[in-house]
Amino acid sequence: MLKEALQYLIGLGNAKIFNSVSGQEYASQTVHLLKRPTPDALVVRNLSGLVDYLIHNYDNQPPVLVHVASPTQVDVLSTYNTDYNRNHLLRAEALLPKIPFGQFLDTEQFNILLQSCFVSNEDRAMVLKVIGNIKEETVSTFGDDGVSQQVTAKTGVATVENVVVPNPVTLKPFRTFVEIEQPESEFIFRMRTGPVAGLFEADGGTWKLTAIARIKDYLQAALEDEVTNGKVTIIA
Repeated sequence: MLKEALQYLIGLGNAKIFNSVSGQEYASQTVHLLKRPTPDALVVRNLSGLVDYLIHNYDNQPPVLVHVASPTQVDVLSTYNTDYNRNHLLRAEALLPKIPFGQFLDTEQFNILLQSCFVSNEDRAMVLKVIGNIKEETVSTFGDDGVSQQVTAKTGVATVENVVVPNPVTLKPFRTFVEIEQPESEFIFRMRTGPVAGLFEADGGTWKLTAIARIKDYLQAALEDEVTNGKVTIIA
């Protein structure tokens, strides 16, 4: 038993390669690839940093692949190395505010959120007007069909009336790189007694595809010479 065990252990260190009739290769033991160490990707926080890196560092370098992975991440990858993997050279990650979609906030917090984290447009101004002029603490649900709501708000110097809450609203929150025009999308705007207000995403994530397409267009324009010369390939 001992002799057989020792022979088995010795055999573990003697892996052999066999060629089959079909031309494929097989090993007599499980073998593991010893990967060469590679540096971690350099991280930048905007698209202009990525563009500068590629323009100034790749005059005499092999071609690279730029992958728009999401509205907030773009990766720069090398061609295949000897291990048939790509080296991750650089990653651009957008620095963005945290916007609490799907949560109710008091009107003061909600007002600040709209002004600091959303691009100005007509619907943002309309929502701010409603939020800024609420008079009572009770949100009326009379005739609420799940879409329309009413709040008691100032409509003049000394006039107080029931005002219909706009819904849905089209807004442009900061959700992708600042160099890109922020995608517009629809939100459900709801209010509760308190008063508190919340925004709920209602476009099924379509804005992400729009943002990715705009990032690709931006990079295509900024790296036009590199793309034309075959030094950079951009995919999304």
